[in-house]
Amino acid sequence: MTLGDAVDALVLGIVEGLTEFVPVSSTGHQIVVADLLNFRGDFAIAFNVIIQLGAILAVVWEYRGKIVHVVAGLPSDREAQRFTRNLLIAFFPAVILGLLFADIIQEYLFNPITVATALVIGGLIILWAEKRDHRVRANSTEEMRWSDALKIGLCQCLALIPGTSRSGSTIMGGLIFGMSRKAATEFSFFLAIPTMIGATVYMFLKHGSTLLAGDLGVLAIGFVTSFIFAMIAVRGLLKFIGQHSYAVFAWYRIAFGLFILATWVFGWIDWTSVTDL
Repeated sequence: MTLGDAVDALVLGIVEGLTEFVPVSSTGHQIVVADLLNFRGDFAIAFNVIIQLGAILAVVWEYRGKIVHVVAGLPSDREAQRFTRNLLIAFFPAVILGLLFADIIQEYLFNPITVATALVIGGLIILWAEKRDHRVRANSTEEMRWSDALKIGLCQCLALIPGTSRSGSTIMGGLIFGMSRKAATEFSFFLAIPTMIGATVYMFLKHGSTLLAGDLGVLAIGFVTSFIFAMIAVRGLLKFIGQHSYAVFAWYRIAFGLFILATWVFGWIDWTSVTDL
């Protein structure tokens, strides 16, 4: 492991941790930053899979009490059963579409220009969702109906397009369909666990063979860094939404997306992973 490899792993781990659970698209940021670092290929894909597990572990740790309570209550607790049912309902639409179209999406849409476009469009949608009349019907994840879960699951499918943001799609979907900010955000966190574990297993089966024993140091740096910064992001986001809307993330998305598009149009940066659009 060279110093350059360690720095790349550190940077990408920070990016993953800070962006995975906020509505700015972690995949989009990873694509852009990896392109700038010239960090590509099958190993890069496998590396991203590993550091995503670090981010997921942060949510599992933060909500370990509720997770244990739900698992222990599954045999007899109707509330735990309803929560698990809603989680599975929301989980499966993205699984089905992901299995059908993942390779096509990765081949044609995993590039900085697609990401930038999706960032801008997603930012505008967040602004619209925040300005509309928001009537709260569910103040907690326990008050969700199965139909709410299905709608949020369908919204999550939009995140198959890099730059859209899985958390952004599910949180905004929750707000639009009558959930409070806290409830929508927490359900997005919980939904990330099976969704990202499923995606990780799928990608690892495809690209795990590229990992070698000598890569352990790089992977460890990315994994630990992702865990630490994801923990910071999750706790910070929950505090932030208690007093603020998601508009600031929308403006960040729009500004960042327009900047990337400007660098492309004016030739300031050679986005080498851009495909023919």
